[in-house]
Amino acid sequence: MRLDVVTLAPEALQPLLTLGVIGRAFQNGIATLHTHNPRDFASDRYHKVDDEPYGGGAGMVLKPEPVFAAVEAIPQLPRRRVLLMSPQGQPLRQADLQRWAGGYDQLVLLCGHYEGFDERIRSLAHEEVSIGDFVLTGGELPAAVVINGVVRLLPGTVGTAASLEEESHSALLLEHPHYTRPAEFRGMAVPEVLRSGDHGAIARWRQEQQRQRTRQRRPDLYARWQSAQQASQQQS
Repeated sequence: MRLDVVTLAPEALQPLLTLGVIGRAFQNGIATLHTHNPRDFASDRYHKVDDEPYGGGAGMVLKPEPVFAAVEAIPQLPRRRVLLMSPQGQPLRQADLQRWAGGYDQLVLLCGHYEGFDERIRSLAHEEVSIGDFVLTGGELPAAVVINGVVRLLPGTVGTAASLEEESHSALLLEHPHYTRPAEFRGMAVPEVLRSGDHGAIARWRQEQQRQRTRQRRPDLYARWQSAQQASQQQS
């Protein structure tokens, strides 16, 4: 997969190239990362990329011309999706990462800065993405989150593909608890069922733990899971 990031701080994305399994995915050619700085596309001698907002107000606004020029200079693959990192976007979900990883050959991620960006920049994007109800100084960290989440789903990145199917949010439920040796640590024991060797009982215990944990910690997610289960039952 080709990943293109339009950013005023390309150095913020460089750690991804050496970060564990994600870094190895880039090194092995599973994905490629390209950064594009709007300053390189500014037409004035000062490489100005921001200006005062019409109507007044605090802060500076990212100008449309350099961003449009940067995006238009990026080579286009047939299956391309342009994402705008924005606190006004739709909350990022695991299903989005799965959809992008499986449905596209290229993702273009637009990172804002300053007080915001000229409204016309929104027209470049197919989707607006938010990683939470808070504001950061730029879109680079959200872009890194998306890249990390997508690349780890690409075939060949993670050694055991089955582990991707059982993790939190893959089926709207949080992941079940995990334990390893020793069997008892500071008075905290591994549940007996996990030491029983009864794989059927272990599977049932894990499924029940997923439901309980999701219901307790993320009732909103649990409600979505229940609705999905009901819809599935009605279809069958």
